[in-house]
Amino acid sequence: MAKTTIYVLNGPNLNLLGTREPEKYGRATLADVEKLCAETAKRFGLDIVFRQSNREGELIDWIQEAHTKDAGAIVINPAGYTTTSIAIMDALLAVKLPAIEVHITNIHTRESFRHNSYISKVAKAVIAGFGVDGYALAITGLAGLLGARQKD
Repeated sequence: MAKTTIYVLNGPNLNLLGTREPEKYGRATLADVEKLCAETAKRFGLDIVFRQSNREGELIDWIQEAHTKDAGAIVINPAGYTTTSIAIMDALLAVKLPAIEVHITNIHTRESFRHNSYISKVAKAVIAGFGVDGYALAITGLAGLLGARQKD
């Protein structure tokens, strides 16, 4: 893989999108999010590797894999690990790839324990509150960072 690949990593419970608290997270499924990411990346001539795990260690392995495979960047929705995972933060620091943190809801308007993100401390940017469209915004932003131009 060249620098034209973006890893899109999703944390715990995001496999339940579409059925889990649809009043907060909407009705889009994780498959819908993957399709949105692939379509957005394709407009810029980019590829994605799209994954979801409920396990912290697996997310860390994929962050390291992104570096090993020479990916260009990472989009990460750490979900429940946002406020707890120093290990994910350290992995992002170690690989030195630009990363954008995405949240479907605005975590800053929710319960106070959700306001402190370890991932934000090392992310290039944070997108929160745009629903699943935040993923497309993240890929578009990273395309610009990678020098990719929108294809006609």
